[in-house]
Amino acid sequence: MFELGREIFRRLAPERLKTVADGLTGGDATLLELLDLNLIQQEGRAADVAAGRISAKDRAQRRLDAAVVWREVARRTGDPATLRKAAAGAEAAAAAFESARRWEGWARARCEQAFCALLGAETFGDPGLEAAAEAAFRDARGGARTGVAAPLADIGLAAIEARRELALGDATAARYAAGRFAQPIAALEALSRRLGHARVFAAEARIIRADLTCAWAARLKDETLFRDALDDAVAAAARLDPAYEPLTWARAELLRGQVLTLWGEMIGDVEILAAGAAALAAAIDQVGRDHSPLDWARSQVALGQALQGLGDASAQPRAYEQAVTCYDRASLVLKKLDASPLRGLAAGARAVCLARQAEITGDLAVLDAAEAAMKMELANLPARRDPVGWALSQLHLARLYEARIDITGQDGGRRVAAVTALETALDVFSEQGLASLSRLAADALERLRPASEVGRGIES
Repeated sequence: MFELGREIFRRLAPERLKTVADGLTGGDATLLELLDLNLIQQEGRAADVAAGRISAKDRAQRRLDAAVVWREVARRTGDPATLRKAAAGAEAAAAAFESARRWEGWARARCEQAFCALLGAETFGDPGLEAAAEAAFRDARGGARTGVAAPLADIGLAAIEARRELALGDATAARYAAGRFAQPIAALEALSRRLGHARVFAAEARIIRADLTCAWAARLKDETLFRDALDDAVAAAARLDPAYEPLTWARAELLRGQVLTLWGEMIGDVEILAAGAAALAAAIDQVGRDHSPLDWARSQVALGQALQGLGDASAQPRAYEQAVTCYDRASLVLKKLDASPLRGLAAGARAVCLARQAEITGDLAVLDAAEAAMKMELANLPARRDPVGWALSQLHLARLYEARIDITGQDGGRRVAAVTALETALDVFSEQGLASLSRLAADALERLRPASEVGRGIES
């Protein structure tokens, strides 16, 4: 991918080479993206040693540096133990800064705690962590005066508030939510003239805003919002050098591809869908599985969704076959992450692709494999831990049963099994207040049984 050692030492000034004993980066977070997974784990252990050394100068900062490294490891692997280690390190750093009455350092450490909590909420689907992140960001905002802590806290609070309003707001609310990011992004870009890592923080903030705007656009079917999200993703990538910030650049390209995919699906434009697939393929080329397994898996899932969209638009079974291959590649990483919502999403999408492929080709062996895989996924996904993911799997299993009935014209008890799966999914979606998913389940029930029996708890 790139000459790792040459790039690292090229960026290390000669007077700092002595710090390599405490790791390859010497505490410079801007260099972390150049390290593959094995090297960054070594970097984390070196940072722990440096923070624990009796003769260590500025132990609070050393603990914060170690927390930053371990959060990046958790971000690439989805490992909950590593994420807890990062959060504990940030908490220890905050306590050390507070005892020394160094409030700017304390605010930065509280921001790091908050970002650990947000990462946990995103990776494991735990909404309670989002509340903890909000409290930490508010603390950081109250203690920050200069430096990166204040804009980082503003970005975190804006993201949490936007997610909260996403389910109910309209296009005006979406633009207001996006506008809250403008001032902290500008502040980070101004700080980047003297702090190199602030530029990456600004790019990540644009990626967060683009992701949220894309979610609003998909829900509201608003092309203007899709265009805004695309502009943000492009701007984030343009401000980065893929040779020095390969992961953040790839995350921006990943988001650009996802925006194009959703936009293309909405309007049925094959060219936009193809452009999205091309962007996603470029992101995969930049980030290998050994560099960041979870980013690689996300890119594979996103590419699978783009190919699935192309299949829907063109009715070509080859597109679905290629999408299934992407989902299978992603499962090499995701099968180790039982609590990840992404695992359920990938399994469900794979089942839908196989069902549509079988409908086009009439190949029942494809459905046999899809049903077996989905039942295995349900067995490994307890409803209590991830109720929405479990309900989505039930919805997809019902879709497979329905496809078989349509192809063969025979029931074989699958209609009753499909109705049971849809009823349980509908109960979960209704309890969670997920109107669009509830409607999908209700529509499927209408197809599979008399309409007079449908609509439990669903308002027209």
